[in-house]
Amino acid sequence: MFQTIRDAFKIKEIRKRLIFTFLMLIVVRIGSQLPLPGVDPDVFKQLFGNTGDSLNFFNAITGGSFEQMSVFALSITPYITSTIIIQLLTISFPKLEEMQRDGEEGRKKLSRITRYVTIGLAVMEALAMAIGFGRSGYLSHYNFPFVLMMVTVLTAGASALMWIGDEITRNGVGNGISIILVINIVSRFPQDATTLYNQFIKGQTIARGILIGVIIAAIIVGLVVMVVVLQCAERRIPVQYSRRLQGVGRNTYSAANSTFIPLKVNTGGVMPVIFAQSLMQAPVIIAALAGKSSGKGVGYTILYMLSESHWFTPSNWFYTIGAAVYVLLLIAFAYFYTSITFNPLEIADNMKKSGGFVPGIRPGKPTSDYLQRVLNSIIFIGAIGLTIVSILPIMLNGLTGANVSFGGTSIIIVVGVVVETVKQIEGQMMVRNYKGFLTD
Repeated sequence: MFQTIRDAFKIKEIRKRLIFTFLMLIVVRIGSQLPLPGVDPDVFKQLFGNTGDSLNFFNAITGGSFEQMSVFALSITPYITSTIIIQLLTISFPKLEEMQRDGEEGRKKLSRITRYVTIGLAVMEALAMAIGFGRSGYLSHYNFPFVLMMVTVLTAGASALMWIGDEITRNGVGNGISIILVINIVSRFPQDATTLYNQFIKGQTIARGILIGVIIAAIIVGLVVMVVVLQCAERRIPVQYSRRLQGVGRNTYSAANSTFIPLKVNTGGVMPVIFAQSLMQAPVIIAALAGKSSGKGVGYTILYMLSESHWFTPSNWFYTIGAAVYVLLLIAFAYFYTSITFNPLEIADNMKKSGGFVPGIRPGKPTSDYLQRVLNSIIFIGAIGLTIVSILPIMLNGLTGANVSFGGTSIIIVVGVVVETVKQIEGQMMVRNYKGFLTD
C-alpha cells in the first residue's frame, strides 16, 4: 500500500488529486472544531459525558463534531441515511429501479434525488435538535430567530460536507463521502489511544505495561487482518462464452472464452452492521438525549439490553441478551441487503443472452438457482465474519470497562475504504501506463 502511494506521488496528475483530497480533509477537520454561534461546547461535552458510551459510535462517525456541537455536528449522517432510504425505495418503486438500470444518466438522477432527500433530512434533524436542546435549557437563547439560525447553520454544514464529498470524488481520489467518514473516525484514534493508556498501562511496571500494550496492538492488528480478508475474499464462479468462427469454405468452428463471476464473501460490506446498529441504538440515543437513560422498570431494562454499553458486563450478564438480538439482526440484514443489490436471475438472463454458461449447469433458471445457492452459503460466512469483528471489541469493552469510540464497525469502514481507495489509485496508475505505452 505504501509503495503504491509513493509511486502515485511520482505521477503529476495523481499527485494533484492526492493533494486536493488532503486539503479538503483539512477543511473538514477545521469545520469540525468551529462551535455553533451562541452554543457553549462545554455544556454539551458534559451532557454527552453523562450518557456513558451509548453515543460512542455516533461520535466516531461525526469525528467528535456532534459532541462539540460544531457547525458540522450532523456530519454526513443525513447523506448516509438518505442513501439507505433511496436504495430501499428502489425495490418498491419501479421508476427508481428503472433509473438505477438506466446507465450513467439514471445514476445522475438518483444522485440528485439523494441530495434533495439529504437536505430534507438535515433540516428535520437540525430542527429536532434545536427544539429538544432548547426545551431542556442547553441553549443560550430559545426563541424563533435562534432556532432558525441553528437549523440553517447545521443544514448548511451537512450540505457543505456533501459538496466536499462530491468534489473529492470528482477531483480527488476514492469516494468522497467514504473518505470523509474515514477521516472522522481516524480523528478519534488519538483520544481512544490516550483512554486505553490511562486505563490499562499508566501506573503499571515497565514489563507489565509493555505486555498489555502488545496484547492491545495484537487484538487491533488481528481485527484489521480479519477485515482485510473479508473485504478481499471472493468466490469465483467459472463462466464460458461460446462463439462461432468462420473457417475455410463452409466449415465453422466453435471457440470458448473463459472468465468468471466474482462473488464477494462480504457482499453487503459494512451496511448490515450499520443497519443493525442503527436499529438497536436509535431508542438508546433518543432516551439519552431526553435524559431518560437510567431508571427502573421494564422500559429501562429493554433500553439496557439494546445498549451495547451494558453487554458482557460481569455485574449483570442478563443484558447480554441484546448482543444475541444484534447478531440475529446483523445476519438478517446481510441477506436482505445482498438481495436488493445482487440479482442472480438478472445475471443468469444476461449470461444466456450473451451465450455464456456455468460449466455443468444449464443456462437460465438452473443457473439462477445455482448462483443463489452459492450466494446463500457465502453470505452466511461473511455475516459470521462481520459478527466476530463487530462483537469482539464490544465484548472487550464490557469485560474490561474500557470506553473507546472505535469498534468493529469503525475498523470495517476504515479498512474497507482504504483498500478500495488504494485499488482505485492502482487502477489510475495502470491506465496512465497504458496511455503512455500507446502514445510512445
